[in-house]
Amino acid sequence: MKPESDGSKEEALSAKSKLSVAEVADTGTPRDAADVPGGSRPRAPVAADVRLLGIATEHLSRLGPKRVTVVAVAAEAGMTHANVYRYFPSKDALLDAVAGRWLREVEARLSGIADAPDPADDKIERLLTALATVQRDALVDEPNLFAVHLDATVAARPIARRHRVRLRSLVERVVEEGITSGIFSARDRERAIAYIFDASYRFTHPLAIQHDAEVPRDLIEARFGAVIHAIQRVLRSGVL
Repeated sequence: MKPESDGSKEEALSAKSKLSVAEVADTGTPRDAADVPGGSRPRAPVAADVRLLGIATEHLSRLGPKRVTVVAVAAEAGMTHANVYRYFPSKDALLDAVAGRWLREVEARLSGIADAPDPADDKIERLLTALATVQRDALVDEPNLFAVHLDATVAARPIARRHRVRLRSLVERVVEEGITSGIFSARDRERAIAYIFDASYRFTHPLAIQHDAEVPRDLIEARFGAVIHAIQRVLRSGVL
């Protein structure tokens, strides 16, 4: 076989180099800064599941949960609906993921209250008030998102169960802090936590919030304020 000339080798290397650049461009992998106009790196492509969530969030807000379809979300994302199921096994799972992202923001806000340097009795008031307020605001400002949250809660779907566990953990932290500091005299921590959720149910559970949707907010806040003060008195009294 005749050995390749130096010119043939250079042509082969040049062709291979061009092919490598084309392959990198096709995969969306960032190239070196020198390969990019202006010397700056391109933005990393948005992950498919994040893009789907963004589209589903917009569709939910505009259309409502009943009219959202996986086919329409997939079409806007430029993929088949079968491909969407690789990330979300059902329409409910997709909508629950949208609500779950909102719930994580709510939980982060509540965690900030639980971690604050305030006395435990003030924290329990602020935490319960924030939990009620953020859901009432969602009912008014984002009714379709609230509807998914409500449906997931009533059906006890995984996203709602996880949210409940995180809420309980935050309340438990505040109660434990109150007992340790001497602000609360509760003898049974579990009974104290159960009492807080039972007493505040009318104002913090999404089903009850939906039921009271037409009640004036100032009246709801006055009633809930009285309930919170009762909770604080019971926690301080040591009857539990």
